[in-house]
Amino acid sequence: MVSRVQLPPEIQLAQRLAGNEQVTRDRAVRKLRKYIVARTQRAAGGFSHDELLKVWKGLFYCMWMQDKPLLQEELGRTISQLVHAFQTTEAQHLFLQTFWQTMNREWTGIDRLRLDKFYMLMRMVLNESFKAVKVRGWEDRQIEQLLELLTTEILHPNSQAPHGVKSHFIEIFLEELTKVGAEELTAEQNLKFVDPFCRVAARTKDSLVLHNITRGIFETIVEQAPFAIEDLMKELDAQSEEEEEEALDGDESLEGSEDTRDLPSQRGSEKLPAGGDHRTSGSEDVKLPFDYGALANRLFEMASRQRTPSQNRKRLYKVIRKLQDLAGGVFPEDELPEKACRRLLEGRRKKKTKKRLPKARLQHKKGGTPGVRYLSGVQRAWPREQPRGRSRGGAGKRKRTPQQPSGARAEVAGVQEPQKKRKRILGSRK
Repeated sequence: MVSRVQLPPEIQLAQRLAGNEQVTRDRAVRKLRKYIVARTQRAAGGFSHDELLKVWKGLFYCMWMQDKPLLQEELGRTISQLVHAFQTTEAQHLFLQTFWQTMNREWTGIDRLRLDKFYMLMRMVLNESFKAVKVRGWEDRQIEQLLELLTTEILHPNSQAPHGVKSHFIEIFLEELTKVGAEELTAEQNLKFVDPFCRVAARTKDSLVLHNITRGIFETIVEQAPFAIEDLMKELDAQSEEEEEEALDGDESLEGSEDTRDLPSQRGSEKLPAGGDHRTSGSEDVKLPFDYGALANRLFEMASRQRTPSQNRKRLYKVIRKLQDLAGGVFPEDELPEKACRRLLEGRRKKKTKKRLPKARLQHKKGGTPGVRYLSGVQRAWPREQPRGRSRGGAGKRKRTPQQPSGARAEVAGVQEPQKKRKRILGSRK
């Protein structure tokens, strides 16, 4: 008898993860977690790059086979939390690297009905990646390693990431970073997280990537600034009202309660430095602080280099001016959003009316004679209104019909021919 060759455990798990039965897939996911914990605890343990690629292929098709939104969300959360089962930072980063490589490889084969579940999986994996760095206290080395991995696999011009993966990653980056680290990260640390986008925006030759980074990262930071200032003003107003109440009521019991009421507002003011940025996530109103002056200087350093393309430099300089205004305490978007919208609408209306102008009016506007068309280099008169009666202007401009024989014309119309013409006809018959 021929002995059967036993497959490696990674391939066996991948086959079960891609099985047709949901019970088999769920059991394989639980076994995979235990297998990862047991293997990475050994001193000589760990996974190779090829082994994790096989594991992720099985996880990819496990998500592919899962139906029903609630079950998809639960499975996506379970898969993304596998990163915490790895005991070392190097193993975690290898697990995340193979995930993004798998998404880049399989992206073109995903149909539109399954896109949402993989968008959700990308968001959850990115969120757990930030949580893995948060567990280690937001160390600079951990931040640099994660950003280097994400830049190499997604943002770098030489990466294999499709436009769909890049666009979604840029769109969700600030949102997931805000959910995880808004309460702990400082403006200096947030500048480190945004720095890869500054470098890629200054060097990329892909206009779509430039637009997504400018709109999804830099302009989002600028647009959120007035809301942070508004919240700060509300906090200051609330504090001033409480101080007035303290001045009116000199009761000691009220003073004790005022100390407890001041705690939430003081915490809110600590989270909201002047010129801070924030994004809302769910029902919590969390803020992500930024140093606008430092960000403007970093962008200017990258955009002013000689090898930066001119279109990139022009686009980034506009953002730099806005950031410099914010650093100086000027918030134009907080005061003029309606006027900007009106101008935009008026500009669109003017463009539409220009497109709808007939060619004759455009020629007249440029200096041609009114009511004249120019067709293939030939000037032809085209009256605006057709005259009704017999006139000199209207007689020569009637539409010509095919000429019929005079006899047939007389018989049909019942009109008597002139005398001279009748004689000529009779003479020709003789």
